[in-house]
Parts: sequence; structure tokens; C-alpha cells
Amino acid sequence: MAKILITEDEDALRSFVARALRLDGHETYEAADGAEGLQRLEDDCFDLLLSDIRMPVMDGIELAHRASAQFPELKILLMTGYAEQRERADDLMTKVIDVVDKPFALPDIRRAVAQALTQRPKAA
Repeated sequence: MAKILITEDEDALRSFVARALRLDGHETYEAADGAEGLQRLEDDCFDLLLSDIRMPVMDGIELAHRASAQFPELKILLMTGYAEQRERADDLMTKVIDVVDKPFALPDIRRAVAQALTQRPKAA
């Protein structure tokens, strides 16, 4: 299956998503903010970055910009619970596969990840 990096500042949500994705056989890794996520991306190879948009230190939008520049084949899926954050991600829509709205149920995030993994990364 896929190797997925989950970048989310809420510990409980990050763990919930990681457990859900492991049910589908994925290998999951976690980071608590964008800076830690970028470091993990630089240290290892991942199939998918699943990141919250609103985080301390480095937000998911900056992380997505940097990750897509450094790793053009990386698939990126963003999550947010804030409508204005979704709008901020509009300039990324050529680089990310989708933005998942929070709150979501376990089947929703599993389905979004499965769909993201079947798509090709978008050309910059």
C-alpha cells in the first residue's frame, strides 16, 4: 500500500486519521506542524502528504508549496475546517489533489485518500 505523511497539529485527530489509514494497509507517519512535516519529507520518500491547512510554525499552504516544488511527484491532499482557509488554498489547486472539509467521518477520509492515491499528481 502507500506510505503517507499526516501533518496535523491536533494530536487526537492526527492519531485518528493515522489509525483509519492503517486499517487500509497504509504505512503512516506523523508530524505536528508544517516545519516538522517538511523535514520528514526531506528525510524519507512518501506517496502522499495529507496535511491540515491551519497549523502553527508553518501552515499547510506553505508546506504544500514547498513540498510540490521539492517533490513534484508527491500527491498532496489538504484538510481544513475553515472556509476561508479553503479559499486560501485556491492557488494550490494545480498542485494538490483536493481539500477535504473537516469534520469528516472515518469512511470519508479513507475514501478521499484512496481516490487521491489513484490520481496522478497535477502538473505545475
